[in-house]
Order: sequence, then structure tokens, then C-alpha cells
Amino acid sequence: MRVLLVGAGGVGTAVTRIAARREFLTHMVVADYDLARAEAAVAALGEQGARFSAHRLDAADQEAVRQKLVDERCDVLLNATDPRFVMPLFRAALEAGAQYLDMAMSLSAPHGSRPYEECGVKLGDEQFALARRWEEAGRLALVGMGVEPGLSDVFARYAADELFDDIEEIGVRDGANLTVEGYDFAPSFSIWTTIEECLNPPVVYEKGRGWFTTAPFSEPEIFDFPEGIGRVECVNVEHEEVLLIPRWVDARRVTFKYGLGDDFIGKLKTLHALGLDSTTRVTVPGQDGPARVAPRDVVAACLPDPAGLGERMTGKTCAGTWVKGTKDGVPREVYLYHVVDNQWSMREYGSQAVVWQTALNPVVALELLATGAWSGKGVLGPEALPPRPFLDLLTEYGAPWGLRDQS
Repeated sequence: MRVLLVGAGGVGTAVTRIAARREFLTHMVVADYDLARAEAAVAALGEQGARFSAHRLDAADQEAVRQKLVDERCDVLLNATDPRFVMPLFRAALEAGAQYLDMAMSLSAPHGSRPYEECGVKLGDEQFALARRWEEAGRLALVGMGVEPGLSDVFARYAADELFDDIEEIGVRDGANLTVEGYDFAPSFSIWTTIEECLNPPVVYEKGRGWFTTAPFSEPEIFDFPEGIGRVECVNVEHEEVLLIPRWVDARRVTFKYGLGDDFIGKLKTLHALGLDSTTRVTVPGQDGPARVAPRDVVAACLPDPAGLGERMTGKTCAGTWVKGTKDGVPREVYLYHVVDNQWSMREYGSQAVVWQTALNPVVALELLATGAWSGKGVLGPEALPPRPFLDLLTEYGAPWGLRDQS
């Protein structure tokens, strides 16, 4: 399998380190707007880098991406950029006749007059609008295939197939006890994406009502995370699982809640109050004259690169799916989860826990596509495909998952 990886940031670099250990990969073209970053990702592989090459590529340039796919004879485009670039990459893969895989879906837009009650443009709507074209082309666009969304969706499908006869609620719950020495505020993942998903109206799904929205950080609850992480307050956050799971899994309610903490939420609210979450460019004075910049990009530039925080970071991160329903007429409640210890991921891969956990899952999916264990056409989420091959291969990668029965 020949893969075009677009984006050589923290997650993209972790993808290369994981994929370099697997035999299914024939060649991976590592492309980034910053050529030096792509070259560094390849150079860090040492002798394992023979199947990798570095290239400069602008993810916003749809035609250039299409041409790169054709020139390099790539079977799949793996999108490791932030959600702003989903649609040009998605369309480029379709036009090139390649398959496509991403970890975050096309952006949402709030309802014009009732943002905290009704959905406007939902996450992934632009991609699903092109589903028929992907089907007609006989190609697969596997969307939302990171850890959340991604592994969390696989867990949902596994629960529906093997653990429950009837599902009342599926709730993705994410929490961690990670700390970063020397920083008052150092998000472990892209602040651009974090602002987007945390300050947008969260989406909830209820059978019979469909998708609707609430206010940011609504419905707080305390969730007890496994492997020593403990009790963390989680709140509603906009996330792809709520838009994906109901398409393929029968559940009466689907939610996503993230353990952010009061301090983190307070900082996000301050950014919003000051307009620093905006993606609309403003004019600012500069040494070489006025410059047009987006406030959110300035915030990102002022914060440390999440990929470089691993040496200062301690603790664990947990991604998982809580499911409540019945099996054989008996009430049941389980939490399927995946925990990564930052000390382990740094020692084994040189990548901090959050980016490594995100990067792991698309590589597993690529291998399943390469072997034919997974296949399909159209625009599909992970829950549209059989979960057992994925979970078995995840364990083979040395990253076992867990199941806590809470009945």
C-alpha cells in the first residue's frame, strides 16, 4: 500500500513512527506545508525510513494534492491536518481515484437563530453530501478514524454486535490525569481544534428527536476513569461520534463528554469573551506594515507545540465508550476503553500520549484496508465496518484495550 500522509505535525509524525514498524506499508509520502517538518519526521525514523519520503505540499491546494496522489501512485490519502483542510483533501482524493481516511470531519456552523437548540451545518455534512460520488467511483472515504472519533466508534459497534441486545445510551467519555511541568496552560492537543470543538454548540442525539444542540460545557457529570486516572468532571462537547454512531448503531441516545476541568474551561471562556477564538482575520500593525491574521492562529502560535511536550508530561490519557442497555433481558452497563501512559509512549515511540493514541488508530485501519479485512465504498464511519478485526489488530500492535463491566 502506498500512502500520502498530509500533515507532519505531532499526530502525523507519530503515524510515521507507528507505520514504520509494520510490513503492510510499501511507501509513505510524508507531506507538509513546512518541508523541514516533513523531512524531520522522516529523518527521525533512521534505518526504518527507507519506505518514506518527504515532500512540500499545501493542503489547501486541491489540485496540487490530486497531482501528488497521481504522481506518487498513492492508494490512500491519510489526512493528519486540522479540520480546515478536510474538504480540499477529501475532494482531491476523490478526483485522483484514491481512497481517503481522516481523523476529524468537515467543520460545522451553528444555527443562525437558535444555536443552542437546533443544529445548523453538522460536522461531516459536506462530506456525506458527496457520498454518492464516492459510491459511484467504487472508492472508500473512511471518516473519523482517529481515537475519538475512531476507536470510540469501533467500541460502539462492538458493544452493539456482541454485548447488548438493546441499547439505551452510548456515551463517549474522555478523561486524563496528564500534567505538563513548567506551563500554566499547555494543551496536549491542537489548540485550534480544541477551541473549535469546545466552544461550538455540543450536539446530542435522541431517537425520535434526532440531533439537537445544547450550550457549551452543559450537563456536567463525574465519571470514574480506569487505571488510576480516577474521577473527572466531564461536560458536553461537540464531537463527530454523535454524528456518526446513530447512522449505523441503534441507540436511543448518543452523547460525547470531555474531562476538561474548571481551569481549562475558564481559559476557553476567556478566549471567547476576548474574541481570540475567532478564525476571521483582523488587521494588526507590524514591523513590515499591516498584517492580516486570525486571532485563533495567534493563540496557537503563542502556545507550546503539543508534540514537543512529551518530556515534560506525566500521567495517562483514556478514551472510551460507555454503553447502557440490556442483554438477555438483564440490565447491563459497560465502559470499553483504551489507556496510554505518557511515560510508555515516550519511551517506546518518542511521542506524547495524546498524539500517539490518536495516530495509532488510522495506521491500524490502513493495515486492515491493505489486507482486505476492511473494505467498502462510499463515505463510511468506523462503526460501519466489523469491529473484531480492528480490536484484535490493536492488541497485536501492543496497545490492548479494556472492558469494565459496571452492571
